[in-house]
Amino acid sequence: MGETLLHLAAHPLAFPFLRLVGRCGPVVRVPGIGVVVNDAAVAHRVLRDTTAFGKSGRGSSGALWTPVLGPSVLLNMDGPAHTELRRKLAGLFTPAAVEAICADVLAAPLARAERRLAAGGTVDLVDLARTCAGAVICAIVGLDADEAECRRMFARGEEIAATVRLSTKQLSDRQVATARRVLGGITGPAARAYAAGDPSTVVGRMRELGLSEREALGAAAAFFLTGTETVASFLPRLVALLCDHDRQDAEPGAAVEEALRLTTPSPVMLRAVTAAARVGTVRVRPGQRVVIATYNCTRVPGRGFAPERARPDLGRLWFGSGPHSCIGYPLATAQIRAVAGAVLRHAPLRVVRRRYATGVLIPGYRVLEVARA
Repeated sequence: MGETLLHLAAHPLAFPFLRLVGRCGPVVRVPGIGVVVNDAAVAHRVLRDTTAFGKSGRGSSGALWTPVLGPSVLLNMDGPAHTELRRKLAGLFTPAAVEAICADVLAAPLARAERRLAAGGTVDLVDLARTCAGAVICAIVGLDADEAECRRMFARGEEIAATVRLSTKQLSDRQVATARRVLGGITGPAARAYAAGDPSTVVGRMRELGLSEREALGAAAAFFLTGTETVASFLPRLVALLCDHDRQDAEPGAAVEEALRLTTPSPVMLRAVTAAARVGTVRVRPGQRVVIATYNCTRVPGRGFAPERARPDLGRLWFGSGPHSCIGYPLATAQIRAVAGAVLRHAPLRVVRRRYATGVLIPGYRVLEVARA
């Protein structure tokens, strides 16, 4: 019930409509919105077919950010140029690299949270998750930041995300100006880190891997836009699910995977139709839009949060699929393991207070305080 209330608080009209469309079949044409996909297998086929379905065409999520970021960043690229940029970036997200980033920047905030829990105090997991997400972004752009700056970094991303709703097709001039202003706080430090060329920083490492300054700054901005609020919203939801379902003893890997399926941090993905094709049994033509209702695709009838059961074969659709699958997912899962592991070392926990977030793009908690049971 808690997850449903989170979605209703974030999208009181769009979420019920999304669920209603999900009951109408695997692929549904909705006037004014596009062709909506509610089936995981069809969603994978669309995401993998970059010939007919583009990330950069009109109506896609990539095109939404082009006025802010320019035409050539990971979020809005297709084809060989996109493949080459991903190849250059792949070396940033090896298991050893992401574990090192998290161990370096998350040690202090996690240690403070653990001391508080061990002493019988409460910890607001929302604040902790935001601080940790901000710390990782600060590391990416080359900022040696204290916790206050990490929180400010997260707040910058939240300010941009707050301008977008599930129904947004195009940013207004005012929204574009706001996003550019906020991103200046990211690209400025990133440009200095790139110029310094210090391979101990992520942006400096990008230079070492052969990225141009424009590519490196665009990648940093893309990671900032896509890698802060999704991870920060998921972590409190994960712990809340474990507490609410009395499953704090669940195997950690299975619990995280099942929570990712159930929460589906990116509830919708967009693609622009660039060539005549079929989406399931529905014909589409260039200029139309495909809305992948990821949340609907990951529902399993009769199944709530069940980490002990065999996982359905959904191919980690919440991280995308095909050439545009989330390149930063190793870093995201490393953050999740680090934060959840530190908090759950003090299990059993109980939820002391919770408030749902309103007016947000990604459903989540405004407050989730926990303490040792």
